[in-house]
Amino acid sequence: MTEHTVVDWLRENGPATGARLIESLRCAPLPLWRICRRSDRIRMMSVARRFLRLDRAVEGFARLSPSIRREFLTYTILGLEEHGSRPAEAAAELRRETATVSREKIALARRVAAEVFIESGAADLLTDRACFFIAGDVVYDMGHRVKRPERSTGGMVRGSDLDMVAVVESDLPSSVVAALDKAIYHKKHYLLVHPDYREEIDYLIKTLDRVRIQAAFDVFESQVACKIMVEGRFLHGRLSLFEKIKSILQDRGIPDLLARLETRAVASRHEAENGLLKMTDSDTDEAYQHLFFTREEGEEIY
Repeated sequence: MTEHTVVDWLRENGPATGARLIESLRCAPLPLWRICRRSDRIRMMSVARRFLRLDRAVEGFARLSPSIRREFLTYTILGLEEHGSRPAEAAAELRRETATVSREKIALARRVAAEVFIESGAADLLTDRACFFIAGDVVYDMGHRVKRPERSTGGMVRGSDLDMVAVVESDLPSSVVAALDKAIYHKKHYLLVHPDYREEIDYLIKTLDRVRIQAAFDVFESQVACKIMVEGRFLHGRLSLFEKIKSILQDRGIPDLLARLETRAVASRHEAENGLLKMTDSDTDEAYQHLFFTREEGEEIY
């Protein structure tokens, strides 16, 4: 794989995502990314909105999402100067597409939240004493439909999962919580296997007392939970309860703590990209994969 090969392909086929180039040229992502970044002839236009992720496998826990690899494959348009405005137009279309996918996935999550309240048999009680919110890629308008494997079934799901969290009043009867859990689980299975959906829900139910404990921000799991709650977007239930969660986090200074972690993650991304670009032809890709991508970016819900 050479710069000349990539330029010739782009000249013949026009602007494209990294994923389309890899599919057509049948090459590995890292060498192609490196060629494109080093080139003075290839234009790279990313529409990614980078945001904080917390990952045990990363020193200091803080990294940016999407990974370098995911950003290149899914959210970057490659083109040439001779293409004129076409790369910018393709990037604008890609940005609109990710926003549309995000809105559609959030709408589905909102419908799921309303339906499971009803299917639990305690809709009135839950509407008054619980709330649902969503976090993850879609709240940043970064939703995608790139097919990926799902562990429990071995089948493929359509892109970004739905990270949904339900918070209930601490004295809500355990029987009601159990009924809600059962309803969500059934909905999760339905959306996972139904051919019209193939959507993955990653969900959790917690009490308001649990929220207060996690707001201590003292262990990794609590830090992840706080990050999810800070970025969370309201779906269904009692809005004032959702606002109470946000207030607890604000009073503990959690948004500021997360902002500092994000600053660290930005610096780490810069160092990782520089490290990858300094690779020589004799370096093995395997030695640098931890900089290029991380474990699957969907395992952060607590």
